[in-house]
Formats: sequence, C-alpha cells, structure tokens
Amino acid sequence: MGLLAGFIYKVAREDWEIEAVDALNYKTFVEEIPQHEANPERKLRDRFHEENTYIICVHEDQRVLAGMIAFRNKRPFSLDKKLENLDSYLPPDRSLCEIRLLAVEEEFRYTRISQGLIATLVQHAIDCGHDLAVISGTVRQIKLYKFLGFISFGPLVGIEKAQYQPMYLTLEAYKGLKTRSRSFAIDEPELATDDTMLFNFLPGPVDFGKQVVEVYKEKPSSHRGNDFVNDFQNSRKLLCELVGSRQVQILMGPGTLANDAVAGQLSLLCSTGLILVSGEFGHRLTKNANGAKLFFHTLEIPEGESFSRKMIEQQFKQHPEIDWVWATHCETSTGVLHDIEMLQSVCEAHEAKLCLDCISSLGTVPVDLSGVYLASGTSGKGLASISGLCMVFHNHDLQPEPDDLPCVLDLGIYQKQAGIPFTIQSNLVYALLAALQSHDWKKRFADVRDWSASIRRKLAEIDAPILAPDSCAMPAVVTIALPEMHSSERIGDKLKEHGVLISYRSDYLLERNWIQACMMGAEHKPAEKFIRLLRKELGA
Repeated sequence: MGLLAGFIYKVAREDWEIEAVDALNYKTFVEEIPQHEANPERKLRDRFHEENTYIICVHEDQRVLAGMIAFRNKRPFSLDKKLENLDSYLPPDRSLCEIRLLAVEEEFRYTRISQGLIATLVQHAIDCGHDLAVISGTVRQIKLYKFLGFISFGPLVGIEKAQYQPMYLTLEAYKGLKTRSRSFAIDEPELATDDTMLFNFLPGPVDFGKQVVEVYKEKPSSHRGNDFVNDFQNSRKLLCELVGSRQVQILMGPGTLANDAVAGQLSLLCSTGLILVSGEFGHRLTKNANGAKLFFHTLEIPEGESFSRKMIEQQFKQHPEIDWVWATHCETSTGVLHDIEMLQSVCEAHEAKLCLDCISSLGTVPVDLSGVYLASGTSGKGLASISGLCMVFHNHDLQPEPDDLPCVLDLGIYQKQAGIPFTIQSNLVYALLAALQSHDWKKRFADVRDWSASIRRKLAEIDAPILAPDSCAMPAVVTIALPEMHSSERIGDKLKEHGVLISYRSDYLLERNWIQACMMGAEHKPAEKFIRLLRKELGA
C-alpha cells in the first residue's frame, strides 16, 4: 500500500483540520523558512485566514494532514503589499487570484502531493473564472515553479533569510503543462461538495448577500412599531422605483399567492380575458384563473418560442370581448423572456388591461411596469432576498372587497391599511430592504447579461441543446433540452455530487428531460465548472 493510500484532497473545514493547517503553517514558515517569529503554541494563523480557501491533502480517518495550499481572490493580495504597482508586471485584462502557503509535511515530500494540491487549486481557480494566478515563490523552489509554467517578474521580495520571487501562472501555461506532463494530464480530484464550494445555479433558493444574512438573524420587531413601519414603506418605495410602478402591496407567501391575488382582482372585473401560455408557468396562470372562477381564452404556443404581435392581434380579432391579458414576463421553465413593450402596445390598442407574472424577471432584467395593470413578484429569486414575501404592483387605486375576496388576497385592504393590514414577519422585510439597498441595478443587469452571453457561448461550444433562441432568451435562465440518450436526473445528480447545483428536480423538468442553470442570486457564479462537468457527462 502506498504512502498516500486513503488520503484525499478537500477544502479544510473541520476544527481539527484548521488546527493542523495552523501547525503546518508554523512548521513551514517559522521553523523551516524563518519568516515569522516563534511562539510557544507553535501555531501560525495566516493574516488572511478568514478569506483563504485551504486546499488540503488529508487522511480523514487518521486525522493526518499531509499538505496544504491556500487560494484567495480578494485584493489587495499579499503580493500587493510586497510589490508596488503589481498590475504593471502582469498581462492586461486578466481575472486574478493569489496562491499562497504551499506546504507539505516532511515525511510526505517527494511524493505527488504538491502536484495534487496545485492541480486541485488551479482547477478550482479556473472554475471560479480566474485565468491568472500570482504567487510569492520561495527561491528554494524556483526550478519547480518554472517547470509548472510560472513566469518570474519584478524583484525578489521578503527578508534576507526568506526571499521570494514574484511569479504568475496563466491559464494557457497551465493547459500547456497538462499537455506536456502525463501526470498533470490526468483529471484533478474534484473538491468536496461542502457549503463553501457550492456553485449555485438554482432559481431558488438563491445565494444571499452578507447584508441580507445579517439582518435576517436579528431579533424580530413588531409590525406596528414606528421604525419598522418606516422601513417597510422604504421597501415599497424602492420596489416601485425599480419597476416604475405607482404602488405595490407586499404579502407573506410564495409567488403563487401573488398570482392568486392578481386573479382575485381580475375576478372583480367580471369580464373575459386571455391567458398566454408558453410553458409550465403559463399553465399555472390558468390554474390561478380557474381557482378564481375567471372567464378566459387561452393562446398557447410551442415551448421555447415567444409570442408575436400578430398572434395576439388574432386573438382580439376572434374574441373582441377580451378585456384583460395575463402572461408570464419570463417563462421560467423554457428560459424565454416575452416582450413587455409589445404586449403593452397590443393591449393599449384594444383597451385591454395587461397583467404580468414577473416572478423570475424582477431584479434580473430591466422591467417597466408603468403601463401594466397588475404584476406579481417575489423576494426569493432575482431580488436575491429570502423567500417568504411576494408582491403585487399596480398603478391604480384599489378598494377593499370583503364580500368578494378572501381577506389575505384582498389587495384593497392592503392599500387601505398602508400596506400592513396583517402580521408580517419583520426579518423577511428587513432582508428584502437590505437586498434592495445593496444592488446597483444597472451593474446587476449588465452582470446578468454578461453571464448569459458567456454561458450560452460556452454551451454552444459543447453542443448542448439550448431551448430558447437568442432572440427571446431570458438572460438569467438557460434551459437545456437534453437528448433522450442522456438523463436529466442522472446528470443533475452527478453535477450535485461535484458541488454544482442546477435545476432539474421539478416534475415538469423531469418529464421533459430538461436541466436549467440560472443566475438569480446575489453572487456572480462563473459557469466554467458547470460547463466542464456537463461536457464530460455529454461526452462532448
């Protein structure tokens, strides 16, 4: 049995693993390379510890740490503090990260641990979208670093007894290493699927910003308190500003509840409508409508396509009694974004009221609801807050209708009570407010567009069959219609094993053999790892 039998590569998370990292850090950078002062505990906690990701080679059952290396992608780097104007030495227009603290226990040296640590870390850096890594390479290992493809730059840094050479490694150089080295050509071990390494491409639950998490943990407050009422009204104001709507009512519940509230308001009109169906969530609108006993016609088109003006005009011609139109802005199941401006124009031409389900589009693409009768949204998707609140936007005044609507769905009651007729969970409101305040929306929408262009290009390169064409694609949702020879459930499970979370478990996705990748959360998750694993599963 080899020396490394039973050892694995993973991210350090357990307390004993972190203690072992501190001990190896001390042994290497205090006792072996005299870079720091000695201490009686013989432990060295790195100054960037809270931001480091430690890749370790470890035997979990025996609790033995054989080697470690640290990854960090937040500026300023350690090397920024050692070398002025670091970027002037580097190739331009690169996405940077820093590699530090490569250390191997003495008894495990002259094995392939260093290779495994570097390969695993570099693959993680690539998965995170980086294409250039910098290091302060100890002069004792310059030959090794150059063999790996690192390029020296600038003067030596450090103290006389511990000198380091600034170096960088490009993605191209690493690919070259994998070509010329048989041992580097093998697949790197995948990192464990712990919480710190997950790549979340789900439509929900989404990743939250730090501000959202912090306020959600605070002690709940009364929904009648003055401070809460002021903050609640501020949340409503920010929501209205985001979409150009005059008013919004916030309810406790899922997006489906908001659509039930919309259906309730439509029932008060006692008129006939038209529901546009282009996928699962269009069908769900018909269920909301049936629940409210609405009278309506349905226009259904093939999944993956978008509505044209001509199609809808034809419906008005056939059914001149149509008084309202209800559609999904983003049909989440197919990844199609319908044209609000066109829908609004057609409705105005026929004096019909337009209602929209904006549950997946709100917060991910620009949405203008200034001419829309009613529109639904939710806190837990594109707004990148915690699920539990939903909302209905409107531009007209609403009156309470206690004889015709259930209280919780009667939006007129909400308006009459300044938005807070019933108990509302304060932490959810403060989380929503934090999410609304934390976004620069123009940048957010640009990031989503860039992500969409990048992932769609990469999927095309591996011949993954994207359902929605570019002409009507929803930037934040990509649906892949897998051929029969591949199982969406198996591929979804496989990616999940490697820390990539995609949408595939919903019944409608399983029935159609579809998978989805979404960018709904606060953080921009690069698509590289998803593409790499999917390519492997598709055999592309």
